[in-house]
Amino acid sequence: MAQINGVSVPFVPIVDNNNYNGFNNSKEIDSKFNDILNNELSKLKFSSHASKRLEDRNIVLSSEEMGKINEAVQKAEIKGAVDSLVMVNGNVFIVNIPNKTVITAMPIENNASVFTNIDSVVFA
Repeated sequence: MAQINGVSVPFVPIVDNNNYNGFNNSKEIDSKFNDILNNELSKLKFSSHASKRLEDRNIVLSSEEMGKINEAVQKAEIKGAVDSLVMVNGNVFIVNIPNKTVITAMPIENNASVFTNIDSVVFA
């Protein structure tokens, strides 16, 4: 019977430690994991408050509008913005740029003319 760390095991693992899960080494695993993690972190998210506002105000975003918001967030990030007002096709979105999270959303005709706690405005 084979032993691992002094403990008898009923079988010998058939996995080669150098080629586990099809990866040649741990650096390749780390690289793939980092790629997936960075991809997920770079996506725009909506807070529960923003999701509720979108639903309450009947705002439906097309993939084109989502693309415009993403581009606006990237532009604001390059400029060092933290909390940005993004205007897209008659709707206003307050976005936390470092977290890539939409905080709230409203149509422009909502008669809200004062926005506080923002440091930038992006027209998309």
